[in-house]
Amino acid sequence: MITKYEWSALILRVVLGVTFFVHGLAKFQGGIENTVGWFGSIGLPGFLAYGVALLEAAGGIALVVGFGTRIVSALFALLMIGAILKVKLAAGFLGNGQVAGYELDLAFLAMALSIAITGSKLYALDQMIFKGQEHNSKSA
Repeated sequence: MITKYEWSALILRVVLGVTFFVHGLAKFQGGIENTVGWFGSIGLPGFLAYGVALLEAAGGIALVVGFGTRIVSALFALLMIGAILKVKLAAGFLGNGQVAGYELDLAFLAMALSIAITGSKLYALDQMIFKGQEHNSKSA
């Protein structure tokens, strides 16, 4: 029987995955060099832009299909902590008129932490791939 908890975790997983995928895709479509330059302008090494964009795009897809859900969510949580501390915190919760605040980043952080802690098994590729292994490890 599928519980309400499993449905809510699925909703969080898919919405977070789609959102991060779109953000990562936008970084590549908008010219990753622009993001590299922006990273440099805020004191971060430019090459990190490639890693962030790749994590957002590939990790977003992984969350949607439910592959590596807890690990990807934990990485997204770290990414949101970095974004809040390095970029958004100075602008405040709602922003300062020039830079958006950290309210949305905080919501994404909470979603990612929730999934990292509890997982999301409903319609997850992990469940199909590792189902037999999980059963065997519990009986051992």
